[in-house]
Amino acid sequence: MIKKTTEITINTEYITLGQFLKLADIIQSGGEAKSFLAQNEVEIDGISDNRRGRKLRGGEIVEILGQKYEIKR
Repeated sequence: MIKKTTEITINTEYITLGQFLKLADIIQSGGEAKSFLAQNEVEIDGISDNRRGRKLRGGEIVEILGQKYEIKR
């Protein structure tokens, strides 16, 4: 079953992966980002990356827990 890609819109040049997790309602607070990323696989444009400070820009695709998100600016 293919899941629909969810669009996440940002109004700045970039958003960090930690901020993205909160904005996408994957975690409840920024403090949860480090432990979430240590326990879960995250792919950005098909490449594994779990750095919470990783800058995400418009057009990038983030895949977490089997769900895809597209960053829109």
